[in-house]
Amino acid sequence: MTTNRLAKLRKQFDHAEVDAILISHPSNRFYLSNFTGSAGYLLITQKDALLATDSRYFEQVKQQSPHFILFEMKGRTEEWLPQLIGPQGIHRLGFESPNITYSFYKEMSTILEKTLPELKLIPLENIVEKLRSVKEPGELANIQRAAEIGDKAFEAVTKKLKAGTTELQLAWELEKYMREHGSQSMPFEVIVGAGPNSALPHHGPAEYPIAAGVPIVIDMGARFNGYSSDLTRTICIGKPDDTFIKIYDVVRRAQEAAIEGIHAGMNGVQADGLARNIINSTGYADMFGHGLGHGVGLSVHDFAPRLSYLAPPEPIEDGMVFSIEPGIYLPGWGGVRIEDLAMMENGKVKLLSHARKWHER
Repeated sequence: MTTNRLAKLRKQFDHAEVDAILISHPSNRFYLSNFTGSAGYLLITQKDALLATDSRYFEQVKQQSPHFILFEMKGRTEEWLPQLIGPQGIHRLGFESPNITYSFYKEMSTILEKTLPELKLIPLENIVEKLRSVKEPGELANIQRAAEIGDKAFEAVTKKLKAGTTELQLAWELEKYMREHGSQSMPFEVIVGAGPNSALPHHGPAEYPIAAGVPIVIDMGARFNGYSSDLTRTICIGKPDDTFIKIYDVVRRAQEAAIEGIHAGMNGVQADGLARNIINSTGYADMFGHGLGHGVGLSVHDFAPRLSYLAPPEPIEDGMVFSIEPGIYLPGWGGVRIEDLAMMENGKVKLLSHARKWHER
C-alpha cells in the first residue's frame, strides 16, 4: 500500500521541480511509511526511500516500514543531516514548509550551505496532503470503524445524562467510553457546551452544571488505526424552549439540503451554499460563521475537501471524506450544530455516522 503511495508522490516531482522530498509532518510520515514513531524524517528520492530516526525506533522501523532504508540519526543535526542527504546526489530538495519551524529551517539552511553548497531547498505545501484527500478502501474502513465507536459512545452516554451533570463530567464519560471500546487517543478534545456556552463553537468543557431545557452541543471523535471521526449532536434534557425548536429546525433543514444536494464535481463553495442559503433565508446569516465542513482522515481537519464560502474552487471527488456541520449560534442563549461524517461514493453523499439526532428521539 505505502509503495503505491510513494509512486504517486514521485510522479509529483517534475511538477514540483524537485528530485527529492524531505517529509517531516507526522501524519504524512505515517501515510507514506506506516511508521508511528514520534521522531524521524522520510527522504524520498526517485529511487530510494529512507527513514531517518534515532535508536529508540530501530526495531519499530524494521517491523512497520521494512521497505524503507533505515538511517540512524546520531549526534547533532549538523552531523547526521549531510550524511543523510549528501550521498543521494540531490540538487533540489523539497521540504514541507508549513510543517517545520523557522528556527529549524535556519539551522538546516546553514548546515547545507556549508556542507552541500550546490543543493537548493525548495519549499512545498500540501504535496502529500493532496494525495491523502482521496481515501483508499482500507482507510475508509478505518474511518468507518472510528465513526461507529463515536456513534456508540454518544448513544450509551447521553442515554444516562441527567440535569446537574457538568460539562467536564459528560466530556470525560464520552472519552472514557470511546477509549474502552477501541479508540486510540482522541483526535481532538471532546467539546461540550451547555446553555450559553453552546454558542461558542469550540467551547472547552468546564465545571458548568447542565440544566434541563437548554441546548447542549456535543462535538466528539474517535481514532482507529490512526484515522479520525467527527460527530456533533445538539440535544436537550427534558422539554426545550421555543427558540431551541425553531433554531434546531433551521439547522436540520440546512444539513438535510446539503446531504441531499452535494454531488461529485461540485466545489466546496457550492456545497456550503446549499446549507447557507437556508440559514440566510431565515435571518440568521450572521450567526453561521464557520464553513459547512472539512476533510477528515488521518487529521480531523484534513487538507481537502474544504466546504466553505472561502474554499478554493476544487471539485469534491469520489473517495473523499468530509463533515457536514451547519450551525447557528445566538450569544447569551446558546447554539445548535448538527454534524455528520460523510464520504462521496458513486457521485453522492454516503453518511458514515448514524447516531440519533434530537428530532429522531
